[in-house]
Amino acid sequence: MNLVRNESNIDRIIRVVIGIVAIVAGAAIGGVGLAVGVVVGLIMLVTATVGFCPIYSALGLSTAPKDAIE
Repeated sequence: MNLVRNESNIDRIIRVVIGIVAIVAGAAIGGVGLAVGVVVGLIMLVTATVGFCPIYSALGLSTAPKDAIE
């Protein structure tokens, strides 16, 4: 399965920030908040790392520059 990048660099940076904030906020809340924060945070960090968002793909969206799309 070939994953085509569908996130711009700015999108990826925003995802990293949101991922870190979600994990920290979840840790501050504790309990179920911790679980939710970690899950959301990890999803954001993984999609930022690989540059591919399955939801964007399902909706036919992309924030990547046209030359980055193969």
